[in-house]
Amino acid sequence: MIKVEGLTKRYARTVAVDNISFEVEKGQIVGFLGPNGAGKTTTMRVLTCFLPPTSGSANVAGFDVLENPLEVKKRIGYLPETPPLYTEMEVAEYLTFVGRLKGIAAGDIARRVNEVAERCAIADVKTKLIGKLSKGYRQRVGLAQAIIHNPDVLILDEPTSGLDPKQIIETRELIRSLAGDHTIILSTHILSEVEHSCERVIIISQGKLVAIDSVANLTNRLRGSEAVALEVESPNGGLNPAEVQQRLEQVSGVSRVLAKEGRNGRLSFEVESLQGRHIRPELARAVVGAGWNLNELRPVGLSLEDIFLQLTAAEKKDAAAIAGKGENQ
Repeated sequence: MIKVEGLTKRYARTVAVDNISFEVEKGQIVGFLGPNGAGKTTTMRVLTCFLPPTSGSANVAGFDVLENPLEVKKRIGYLPETPPLYTEMEVAEYLTFVGRLKGIAAGDIARRVNEVAERCAIADVKTKLIGKLSKGYRQRVGLAQAIIHNPDVLILDEPTSGLDPKQIIETRELIRSLAGDHTIILSTHILSEVEHSCERVIIISQGKLVAIDSVANLTNRLRGSEAVALEVESPNGGLNPAEVQQRLEQVSGVSRVLAKEGRNGRLSFEVESLQGRHIRPELARAVVGAGWNLNELRPVGLSLEDIFLQLTAAEKKDAAAIAGKGENQ
């Protein structure tokens, strides 16, 4: 649905986007992450035909952004960080105006306005002036204008910026409900939002692509070892924490066992493996073999925040090293 190859965008001597390539499949929600100034917004502006690339190519829904920009725009719904709203218009009036701009047939506009108003939970404010709406409602109106022409691709730039926690949850649920019908690229600084909403993550730093994968795969790649949360209890009560920890430490492939706070007579641990070792089956056998109840055994991943910081910090170090070599030559 979206295919980017060798995309580069330069402004005079500044390289905003540096030779990045990625693909997004139909119906996916992909998180697009990077520090401020990383090139996220520039990339989105190229994909939406607001800016031409300096080199490379970008293809959206089968059309090249340089060769067929009008066809691309017909198939894209775009919500910039600040929604493009006319505050002196009523909600239904504004959506009707947008529908006409986007080429919806005159006989279908009223129906589409009602459909997107229901889907974005703004039906109760259709007759209100946009300027009188709260920030949360304005964001919903922005989403409604982005999907009114039922586009193949949605590009959302900081869709929950400035919203309160309740509004963030509502907007996140709305975006999730749009997956499948639409391919979505979601740019945000709220990392938990990406973990809850996105199937894959694209991370860029200083204009360069540093990662594209699922959160789970990135965790395994960076950690290189397995971490497991484990909870045990004795059928008869009275477990000795030191005995359990010692038993777990003796399992083949275990590198470290950390005791966690237990509850109701249960003992909790976080167990880490040696590099490249898969320890969950052996841990289960050890617990059951000792006659204890195994209440929980699940993988523990790095948080998306940890992944983000590790990858972007590594990219900055590499760039600094290259700059240092250049100065010494």
